[in-house]
Amino acid sequence: MFIPVEVVGVRIEMPSNQPILLLKEIEGSKFLPIWIGSNEANAIAFAQQGLNPSRPLTHDLISDLLDRTGVILTAVHITSLEDGIFYAELILRDETSPLAPLSCRPSDAVAIALRCKSNILVDLELLESAGIEIPEGVIPGQSGEGLDEVEAFREFLDQINPEDFA
Repeated sequence: MFIPVEVVGVRIEMPSNQPILLLKEIEGSKFLPIWIGSNEANAIAFAQQGLNPSRPLTHDLISDLLDRTGVILTAVHITSLEDGIFYAELILRDETSPLAPLSCRPSDAVAIALRCKSNILVDLELLESAGIEIPEGVIPGQSGEGLDEVEAFREFLDQINPEDFA
């Protein structure tokens, strides 16, 4: 069973300056943090902000390719966490039938899903095992942009590391 999530955004974990993709279940309070690369973080941020670079980024190119070939990205499934590595699949279909899922990194899957306006879903067992509860108001932008919220979120990030989700 898969649970729909939304992209809260990309944050930087200090002091390592490592980007974290933060997903939140739409009908719930669990968050799924995924450590990602800086290029993918930029691609996700560009898509969230509606920025169109003068030349297409790889994720823009993939989105355009799907569109031109008539293949539809119906959803992204974030499927598992193995040895500290998250796995995802692109769920595709053509005009007549579903296609075999295509394995990819969650960061790439999310960057493409944002461009294609596709659903992002997380496996329920994965969300229960690797997801975390974050109190309301701790995420900046969740209930206003107060300095206390930003500081609380930084403190939360200071207390976690990638090994917490292995």
